[in-house]
Amino acid sequence: MTARDASRRTPDVPDLVTRAREGDARAVARLISLVENASPLLPDVAAALAPHTGNARIIGLTGSPGVGKSTSTTALVRAFRDRELRVGVLAVDPSSPFSGGALLGDRVRMQDHATDKDVFIRSMASRGHLGGLSWATPQALRVLDAAGCDVILVETVGVGQAEVDIASSADTTVVLLAPGMGDGIQAAKAGILEIADIFVVNKADRDGADTTVRDLRYMLSLGGRHSEAGSWRPPILKTVASRSEGVEEVLDAIAKHRDWMAAKGELARRRTARACAEIEAIAVQTLRERMGDVHGSAGLPALAERVVAGETDPYTAAAEIVESL
Repeated sequence: MTARDASRRTPDVPDLVTRAREGDARAVARLISLVENASPLLPDVAAALAPHTGNARIIGLTGSPGVGKSTSTTALVRAFRDRELRVGVLAVDPSSPFSGGALLGDRVRMQDHATDKDVFIRSMASRGHLGGLSWATPQALRVLDAAGCDVILVETVGVGQAEVDIASSADTTVVLLAPGMGDGIQAAKAGILEIADIFVVNKADRDGADTTVRDLRYMLSLGGRHSEAGSWRPPILKTVASRSEGVEEVLDAIAKHRDWMAAKGELARRRTARACAEIEAIAVQTLRERMGDVHGSAGLPALAERVVAGETDPYTAAAEIVESL
């Protein structure tokens, strides 16, 4: 490979970050691809992005399949653009079992904003990660934040009862429900009552919308973290996202929640907790890689065989690995 070919294949990270901050969509896309592919340049990317992050509002949208997450996301993007805000969208899709890529992809969704230079839409594959998000979501959020997005909407994969990771990645979590889908019961089972900052009953023109609202109010009255003194009590709103009805009320609720978090110190707490989780995940992955380098392909199985044979115990074996690192 010639030096010229090498320069083409190895991106100039500072140049990419500069171009991304200037609104170059291709540079933003390239940075997110580096994140998704776990490029060796990822530490350089993170270091270059760090001084430019911390300004975007991150809003998560979650809910069961069929409640209208993509339609609601499109309506929210339109409303934020009406307020002249720059918007980023991360739509986390199920993974193809063959390519590992997103099954749906941004080419078939949110086409109303495809030509708007102040809207960046990216589909990301969950790649088997449970909890409704991709493992690369936190760093992808940093890319969009550094690229100057005022608001970042994260639409989760829609996996139902396991889909609670969004609460640790967003400043405000919007839980979408729809009448006639049993979502009131599902909300109680999934722990969604605990993660929601705002409830939105979408498709409110259908029969049963008022019943869903009533069920949610009843379940909120039973207690939980929202019943503590001085805590945020999630509003329950109704929308018809396909006609943009009720969307302005959702934006107002998001703004009120942000004001409450700022006044109570909750925004700083959530962002610190998010950074702790990122650091821990990176550290654990690094230790796993180092463990493989130190012990080779036979080291860990050999220790496991000794545990099975009763020659040692898991804690002693784990301590041996940690000491060798």
